[in-house]
Amino acid sequence: MTASSPITQDVLTIPRKEDASLGKLNLVGMTRDQLRDALIAAGTPEKQAKMRVGQVWQWIYQKGVRDFADMTNLSKDYRALLDQHFEIRVPEVVSRQISEDGTRKYLVRIAGGHEVEIVYIPEEDRGTLCVSSQVGCTLTCSFCHTGTQKLVRNLTAGEIVGQIMVARDDLGEWPEPGRHPKNETRLLSNIVLMGMGEPLYNFDAVRDAMKIAMDGEGISLSRRRITLSTSGVVPEIARAGAEIGCMLAISFHATTDEVRDKLVPINRKWNIEELLAALKEYPKLSNSERITFEYVMLDGVNDSDEDAYRLIKLIEGIPAKINLIPFNEWPGAPYKRSSNNRIRRFADIIYKAGYASPIRTPRGEDIMAACGQLKSETERARKSKAEIAREAGL
Repeated sequence: MTASSPITQDVLTIPRKEDASLGKLNLVGMTRDQLRDALIAAGTPEKQAKMRVGQVWQWIYQKGVRDFADMTNLSKDYRALLDQHFEIRVPEVVSRQISEDGTRKYLVRIAGGHEVEIVYIPEEDRGTLCVSSQVGCTLTCSFCHTGTQKLVRNLTAGEIVGQIMVARDDLGEWPEPGRHPKNETRLLSNIVLMGMGEPLYNFDAVRDAMKIAMDGEGISLSRRRITLSTSGVVPEIARAGAEIGCMLAISFHATTDEVRDKLVPINRKWNIEELLAALKEYPKLSNSERITFEYVMLDGVNDSDEDAYRLIKLIEGIPAKINLIPFNEWPGAPYKRSSNNRIRRFADIIYKAGYASPIRTPRGEDIMAACGQLKSETERARKSKAEIAREAGL
């Protein structure tokens, strides 16, 4: 890594022109402080501002209301004031696909006409929403379909938290009037920042969106039910622990720098040694809050017994679990999935060393919703098969 390597990429999250032309500010995605400032600027008396923030916040994030006219504990005059200056807007659902296994994939349109994908995975004891943080992706991980699409832009905090609201809409999960939300079974109980994009390259927007998701007077998800997955933006890892406090997952995928350089090119900037050093210092690290190492199983590339033993040695001293992910093949992919026997053998070596080593069951493969398959087909900026191979050094 050179001294001049940037900590974050040179991409800004900027207000879209389309937003400004509407003449109304979208309240979705504002922090409490930002909401307070906006309400005061619109004419809310300062002495009332804290109370008004609380009221509006609960209507938007606890009750899912999108129309100011429905905010019945506010006076008609105040509702009219809000409607004059603001809107409550979430991404527009373009398409919804439901897999044979119940997985739901949404293609949603955001400002500027761009589109991103969201995936909801129902399980017996939880419902996990896989949220995107960028249109396209900064990184060029050679096994990942999403990584073959060039980065278009970062998502705003409103576009990130809006994905959660869209899913709750579809699941019918906003509380019914007269029913206390805590008495309801949560269909959407977990969030993973594992959709399109590298979350730590859009840090501020991701942090603000997750703070809204964790707020006790709104969506109210525990920080331990939110997992941020990063490919290894080392300088931002400690900051994620301090400012978001969520669970951490690492797209690891290799046990030598030579192989990881090809699979996860960010490794050329921050190598395995630097990454592991940062993980050992992660503020939330404990036996009850382990780091998840994601490891995609690629036939003949990273799936040998030697790799398994190296992996055990590398993560020594880090409370961890290893998620083994059978490679989800996609058209033009330069790799093949490891055999079931090879994956089981790899998992067994990890397990016998004392680490949980679940093999992830691919979900939503029939609708291209599985891990590493997300890609907004509508985006024109695509890489050719030759470009993918060249970047991977294949």
